[in-house]
Amino acid sequence: MKRRRRTARSVKDDEDENKGKRRRKSKVVEFEYNLVDRMSVLPYEILVSMVSFLPIKEAVATSVLSRRWRHVWKSSMSLNFQAVNFEAGSNYSYFTNQCKHWQGLQSINYADWVNHIVKQHRGQYIERFRVCFFLNRYFSSSIDEWIRFAMERRVQILELELLETLEDNVYTFPHTLLGLEKRFSKEELYSGIPSLPLPSPGCSIGIKFLKVLRLQNIGVTAQVLNYFLSNCPVLEQLALRMAPKLVNLRVISPSIALKHLLIHNCDDLKSIEIRNANIVSFTYRGLDMIDLHLSNVPLLVEVSISKLTFHRRSLSLAFAQLSCCLSQIEILTLDIKGAVYIQNHLFPTLANVKYLELTSSPEHDWDIHHLICFMKATPYLQRLSLKLAQIFKVRTAREIEMRDKADCPPHHHLKVVEIAGYRGNTWSVEHVVHLIKKAVSLEKIVIDPRNLCFLPGRDRDVKEIDEEGKARDHAMQHLKGIVPSSIEFVCL
Repeated sequence: MKRRRRTARSVKDDEDENKGKRRRKSKVVEFEYNLVDRMSVLPYEILVSMVSFLPIKEAVATSVLSRRWRHVWKSSMSLNFQAVNFEAGSNYSYFTNQCKHWQGLQSINYADWVNHIVKQHRGQYIERFRVCFFLNRYFSSSIDEWIRFAMERRVQILELELLETLEDNVYTFPHTLLGLEKRFSKEELYSGIPSLPLPSPGCSIGIKFLKVLRLQNIGVTAQVLNYFLSNCPVLEQLALRMAPKLVNLRVISPSIALKHLLIHNCDDLKSIEIRNANIVSFTYRGLDMIDLHLSNVPLLVEVSISKLTFHRRSLSLAFAQLSCCLSQIEILTLDIKGAVYIQNHLFPTLANVKYLELTSSPEHDWDIHHLICFMKATPYLQRLSLKLAQIFKVRTAREIEMRDKADCPPHHHLKVVEIAGYRGNTWSVEHVVHLIKKAVSLEKIVIDPRNLCFLPGRDRDVKEIDEEGKARDHAMQHLKGIVPSSIEFVCL
């Protein structure tokens, strides 16, 4: 085959094309260089601020950008040591299903990683310090040092999320770190917040800057919590999840800055007392009802109370415990599964409630009565969220008779209704039909067929997926048709 002879014009065209490619490549390289260079000349404080928005691993990776960036990450003001996102249920299940030896090695590697970063950190201040991994009391020395490190750098947000599930192995918050070697008598502890000895100088200064404290799976006593509440003048948020050893919690004093209190699954906790405090929101979730005492809490506008077990008096108990602040609450979340409906029982007026969330069991015909009572009691309600827990109960003749007699006047302010745990059964449909008829200003209905225990990324079995699919199909085929066109219908 004869080779095509290249003309002078074609050679020149090739040369021009190559020059163009080199020119474009040179411009790209020059642009990238200038971009890095321009960022590098920014003030050091701005570089630190930029790095502080990155996850710790990515922040460390910036050290290779240039000589100017080499040590910037060591002054990062946010140290979030999240190696794995355990909020995704699949990651949590994967870890817990491995052998103990493998789990132990991963925990050691995690602790070594945190220790390495902490030792290299040069900054004088940090805004956030968070650890989240399977760690227990065998890592106490390391965790103690992390807390000391954070406090000495005037940490504002301290989050210790330890995922150990065996109560005997949980890490205990160190009294000595706070200077609490002294033992107090029961009379001293319950006469109010005692006068406590000071911790080490660094911790004593740093603790005064703490704004948020979140503890999970950590043994913490009332003595430690009292210390934080009385010695942290700007501590506004306290969240405790699965805190063994905590039996009684008291928030008593207008000088305490605490505004948001969250208690989740603290099984040893017997009582909570909040008195003469400026608290704004309170959340309790536990195995059963708890002794809750509230008084003189004029700023409390958001309350959530839920329990895992059925309780026939859960509704009346909740109203009794909240009696001092029912008229001021704006956001209310209640778990009323199993609560018995008492005919002619006077429901309290909830005049300021704008958002109401109820977890209920729709198989009980008294559940529709509870819904009617709440709609009557909340004349200015704007958003209603119903979480339907399925308990597969057979209705009695008396319950059916009570349901047929149920009546409710029109509601003029309810605009949005969300129904979670929808399964397409008769009881769920009745709730929707009732709300369509009575909420005359309704603008939107959202149907969520997912299980109430749904977590993003959580492994689900075939049966659950099948039930969810059938419920979704039922909502689209049967509910959507009965919803007026003036109301937006959404099925997730």
